[in-house]
Amino acid sequence: MSIYLGVNIDHIATIRQARNTKYPSPVDGALLCEKSGADSITLHLREDRRHIQDSDVEILREQLSTKMNLEMASTDEMIAIASKIRPQDCCLVPEKREELTTEGGLDVASQIPRMTDVCAQLKASNIVVSSRIVAMSFCEPRKDQIDAANQCGVPVIELHTGHYADTTGDEQKAEFERIKNIATYAHSIGLQVNAGHGLTMGNTRSIAQLPEIVELNIGHSIIARAVFVGLEQSVKEIKTLITKART
Repeated sequence: MSIYLGVNIDHIATIRQARNTKYPSPVDGALLCEKSGADSITLHLREDRRHIQDSDVEILREQLSTKMNLEMASTDEMIAIASKIRPQDCCLVPEKREELTTEGGLDVASQIPRMTDVCAQLKASNIVVSSRIVAMSFCEPRKDQIDAANQCGVPVIELHTGHYADTTGDEQKAEFERIKNIATYAHSIGLQVNAGHGLTMGNTRSIAQLPEIVELNIGHSIIARAVFVGLEQSVKEIKTLITKART
């Protein structure tokens, strides 16, 4: 089974916004990522607009030749934007103003009525909805969150690999087993399983080898490596790595 690469371009916009210039262009970056092998482009329109701007979303929706995966909080503002722009995919994530980047997964189980309504609104615009799920809590897989997502009508989940990426040795092995177990469970009940956060050339291979994983969404490490080798090569390297890991 093939594995797909989604490239998150947020940090191209981060560099631009650091000086409020017109460069580097996230649009140009996204198109180069597609040319270099990306199967989709992920961008997070945050409530504080710290990197991606509304105009980026609008322009990219018209120019992308693969598909747009719009990360967003499940707020009325973002639902209205998504319903207008109509990206192919939306990934619902938690969002805090004080965080450096999106940490953790969405607590679907505690807000099933709200999330059911959000999913219905997005589906009405022919948007495929996913929710980001943490694969562990107090060292136990969170099957309750998977079941809740399924109950709300979410067809896709994205497993948050941040804790796995931040650990080493036996702790990382244990975290990998949790991701593996929860991916197997989600797949068994008919959900598509994606994964992402903190993945690099050094820690992605094992995750890519999991047959249940359909798509990996990777951003920061690709943009960071591009500083030294260029964006085209950086995308090609990670695409080659995950493809070889699967075969």
